[in-house]
Formats: sequence, C-alpha cells, structure tokens
Amino acid sequence: MNLLKFNTSHLKGDLFGGLTAGIVALPLALAFGVASGAGAAAGLYGAIALGFVAAMFGGTRGQISGPTGPMTVVFASALAAFGGSLEMAMAVVLVGGILQIVFGLLRTGTLINYIPYPVISGFMSGVGVIIILLQLAPLMGVSAESSPLKAIAALITTFQHINLQALFLGLATLLIVFLTPVRISRVVPSPLLALVIMTPLSLIAGFTVPEIGQIPVGLPELHMPQFSLQQWSLIFTLGLTLALLGSLDSLLTSLVTDSITQTRHRPNKELIGQGLGNILCSFIGGLPGAGATMRTVVNVRTGGRTELSGVVHALFLFTLLLGLAPLATHIPLAVLAGILIKVGIDILDYRMLKLLKTAPKSDTLIMLAVFGLTVLVDLVIAVGVGVVLAMGMLTHRMAKEADIRFDDGHGHNSHHLEKVGPGVRVIHVKGPLFFGSASQMLDRMETVDRYIDTHQIIIDCRKVDFMDLTAIFTLDGMVERLLHHDIDVRVVTTPMMREQLLGLNTAFLSETRLYTNLKAAQR
Repeated sequence: MNLLKFNTSHLKGDLFGGLTAGIVALPLALAFGVASGAGAAAGLYGAIALGFVAAMFGGTRGQISGPTGPMTVVFASALAAFGGSLEMAMAVVLVGGILQIVFGLLRTGTLINYIPYPVISGFMSGVGVIIILLQLAPLMGVSAESSPLKAIAALITTFQHINLQALFLGLATLLIVFLTPVRISRVVPSPLLALVIMTPLSLIAGFTVPEIGQIPVGLPELHMPQFSLQQWSLIFTLGLTLALLGSLDSLLTSLVTDSITQTRHRPNKELIGQGLGNILCSFIGGLPGAGATMRTVVNVRTGGRTELSGVVHALFLFTLLLGLAPLATHIPLAVLAGILIKVGIDILDYRMLKLLKTAPKSDTLIMLAVFGLTVLVDLVIAVGVGVVLAMGMLTHRMAKEADIRFDDGHGHNSHHLEKVGPGVRVIHVKGPLFFGSASQMLDRMETVDRYIDTHQIIIDCRKVDFMDLTAIFTLDGMVERLLHHDIDVRVVTTPMMREQLLGLNTAFLSETRLYTNLKAAQR
C-alpha cells in the first residue's frame, strides 16, 4: 500500500494541502451532485470514495481526484437515458471503472500521447459550454433542463419565470468567484467564499429560492448496480465513454502535476487506482470522477506532495458528511450554478480558441466538429467522429507522401513508363504503401496496358517505408493482372520485406518473383 511510502518530511505540506483541497472540493462536489440529477450527497460520496481510493492506489503523487465537469455531464446523460434510474446509471459507472482497470492492466496509459489535441480541445470546450447552458436556468431560479438543446429551447420560458432573488444570488456569486483577489483566494478559495457569504445572506434576507435540500448524514447506503440485457449496449457505450474520459482527464492532470512537482507519474497504476475508486462509487451511489486539475493544483501549490494529501482531502470531506452536512441544506441552487458556470468557463480551451484563424484548417475542422457534436448531439458520437476525422486526415497526409514514379534507367524521373531495356520497364515506389496509397498505385498502373511492346515490368519497392496487408493484396492483384496480359512481373524489396511477403503465401508474390537486387531482377 502507498501509505507505507509516505515521506514524513512532507507531512506538514500534505496536511495543509489536503485540507485546502478539501475546502475547494466541498462546494464543487455539492454542485456537481446537484447538476448530475443524483443529488448533492452523490457528489460528496463520489469525492470521498474516489478521492481516498485513487490516492491510495493511484500512480500520481499529490493528485486530488473527485467529480469533474466532463464526468458529471456524461453521468447526467446516463441518468437521463435510463429515466432517472440511479441503479442503471451506477451500472454505467461500474462498467467504466472496470474498463479503466483493464486499460491499466493492458498498459494503455501511455496512449494519451497519441490522442489528437484538436479532439481533446473540442470535447473539453464543448463540455464547458454544456455546463454553462445547463446552469443558466438554476442561476435564474428555474428548474434545470436535462440537455443543452432543451436548455436552449427553454430560454424564453426561463426568462418568463425568472426569480429575481435567485438571479441576484447567482450574479453576486459570479462576481465573487471571478473578482476575488488572488491573495484572498489563496487563503479562502473563492467558491467557498461565495458559499459562506451568499448562503447566510439568503437566509437573513428571507429569500424564497430553490435550495439543495436535505442531505443524508452518515454513511451512504449500498446501491447495487442494475443491468438490463435490453439496455446493455447503451450501458457499455456510456461506460466506455466514462472510462476513456476519466482516464484522459486523470492522465492530463497527472502531466500537470508532474510539471509542477518535477516528478514522474505512473500512468497505468493511475488508471487502476481511478478504476477502483469509480467501482466503489458505483456501489455507494457516488458520482464518478477523475483526477481534478484545479483541486490538484491547489493541493501541490499549498504543499501537498504525497498520497497523504489526497487521503487528508477525502477524510476532511468525510468528517463533514458525518456531522456538518445539515449546514449545506440551505445552500441556494443559484449559488451553486454560479460556481459551476465559473467551472464551465475555466474548462474552455482558450489556447485553441485563440488559434482558430491561424491553426491548420484540418485541425480547426476537427476541433469545431467535435465541439459542435458534443454540445448539440452526443458526447460519444463527438469523440468517435473526432477520432475518425483525425485518422482520416492523417491517412490522407500519409498517402500523399507515397511517390510512384517511372524511371528510364538513366536518372531521369518521369510520370510516363519508360524503357530500361528491350521490352523492360521499371516502376519505382517510395514512401508508405498502405490502404490509403495502394489505390494510387493501381490508378497509375492503368496506363501499363497501353504498352503493347512491354514483356517485363519490375516494381522497385526498396524505398517503401512499410507495407500493410491491403497494399500487399493490391500488389498481388496487380501482378495477377499483368500476368494475364502476358507481362512478366518482378518485385524488388528489402530482404526483411521479402521474408514478410513470402511468409504470407500469397498467390502471385512467390519466391520466383521477389528479388532484393534490381540488376538481378532485370536478368
């Protein structure tokens, strides 16, 4: 266990950092719980369970885990998809946690480096906008909608039923969280400051505004995740989304932590710790989460350096759950909405937004597509489309690098098939030869049939970087077609590629047609 590795030299920093992170986490946990539709207690349960387990079994020293904006949005979508059934939604969380452990065991943690930045940027900005849209109604004292499209459609109705007292509290909260000087927020985090100022103000003034309501005191009840064969596809899809998003969110936070503390996290161990934490959340009705960047930065900036700081953060919230939860009963929802809108604005990827005019058009297109689909359609579809677009554009770029030229044997390159000897012609292929460029080779070879005086063609592939199965079968089919026209075909490759081709036992790329020397092939 990681507790055995605690460094006592960091004890003071870990205690102070963990307490500070816990103070920051409290209003966010309550707000995320309310925003998810599962209630404020779910946010608190999730912050405690995930925060403790991920600190104990994770691979990033000083990281604070708990409910986050993107994970809350996905969970809220799951809860809405299953008609408000908490047990079905918890099945999604359980699947997500199990998949995170699988990711860790398969050592996929390092793959975060291969996810295109425009996909991440578009998704995160989209989630930020979703949070803002969903909190506009609570900010005005009106019940929240279940989706951003419904929130947009209900804006007119929201304005017609606006609660001016709630709007005052919400706007005042926004002023506090945005304008609190840094020197003050270092001592008392601005979200907590907003809570301790606006909640008593609402009570003293006698405002009639929607409030959090009763929060259970004591240990959470056991919730058994409920599975349904009819809904299994949706459960797995949403669980996979949670797993991917939670893993991405956590490992990005780990990278931030590394840069501040000059340490190196263990990505696969971190995924296992996050998965174990989310599995526990699924059984106690807690909100799923991930490594939280803001809370982690607060922790390490105030001295947190080891796993103990994450444990202290969780234990602090646990003490509140046991004795001080009733104090949160009268927190106005408009105040939590103001805090969450600040979170949504912070999630927006301003670095990418500033580069929209100057960034490569392909990257901008991917970012905007993911952003639009995230907000207007579905988070799962957005990520899928983003990855497919990125792969498609990469394939197109690689295919353009494939160079297929015909040579006359005297150093003069041409796009025409030239003679090397009597009735012998050579095709030089250079670059990657794969499913994206194989069709280009076929198109160029369409001109070969016009050369009726050709009896032998040599395909020089010695400068081919790699060749996938599609390209190999395409090459085999090309040899078959040329042989059908009574043209002898020989392929020149590197020794390693020749062994690979022979090992596949294709119909026409036989040992007699594969060479490693161009002169030998011309004999």
